Amino acid sequence: MTSQDTATHVLDEVVALEPLGENLYRGRTHEAYANMVGPFGGTTAATMLAAVLQHPERHGDPLALTLNYAGPVAEGEFEIEARPARTNRSNQHWWIEMRQGDDVVTTATAITGLRRETWSETEAAAPAVPAPEEVPSAGADRGVKWVENYDMRFVEGGWDAVAAGEESPGSTTTMWIRDAPARGLDHLALTAMCDSFFPRAFLRLGRPVPAGTVTLTIHFLATADEIAAQGTDFLLGSVHSHRFHGNYHDEAARLWGRGGTLLATGTQLMYFKS
Repeated sequence: MTSQDTATHVLDEVVALEPLGENLYRGRTHEAYANMVGPFGGTTAATMLAAVLQHPERHGDPLALTLNYAGPVAEGEFEIEARPARTNRSNQHWWIEMRQGDDVVTTATAITGLRRETWSETEAAAPAVPAPEEVPSAGADRGVKWVENYDMRFVEGGWDAVAAGEESPGSTTTMWIRDAPARGLDHLALTAMCDSFFPRAFLRLGRPVPAGTVTLTIHFLATADEIAAQGTDFLLGSVHSHRFHGNYHDEAARLWGRGGTLLATGTQLMYFKS
């Protein structure tokens, strides 16, 4: 850890929830993570997961999280209901819902579970890239507030091409990323980083266009100890799309630790208009 204590980090303010009763919590959006419309979807996902993590009936650590962004989250307070739908011997299934007034703005499901030692292998290798110290930090002038909370260092498919209006024949972006200021990695920070890539349509078209995530699924492939072992170091992320069609495109992301440990994968479907 650094002198920046996780208890005072702005991300912890964003995901802070007040218990209101059985399965119910209250939170509030934070201007530091503002996006084009509403808050950064990564912190919305992290906040939904936070409701599960602090629930007194939680069984095990996060294995999977699926967010469905039903509508824009307005600035201000919201309520989250998180309830265990079923608890088995090794895993637990959750239903989560975020509401503002009478409106449901986000729904989610999650799976937590107990991990045991067994045969292990990783087929997906991290791409060969320069160390983050050899790559310049990207500027935060991208029209949204939330990127100021990250130190992003683009190796491939960076924002400069979008800013220059250059169309790209491919959709891959590879970058180093960590919280700024530094914060020790945990499931909440990792969740947010899984949504930290700008839309692939921006890169292909060479310009920002109206776009937003409709659904996001994160699979946590590392144990809590492996995640915590990353400390405040950079993670290596890589993302690409398979198809752009009918106003929607997919995105498939992977995040590794510097040492090559595959920590999580993220898959999302995005709406875009060109």
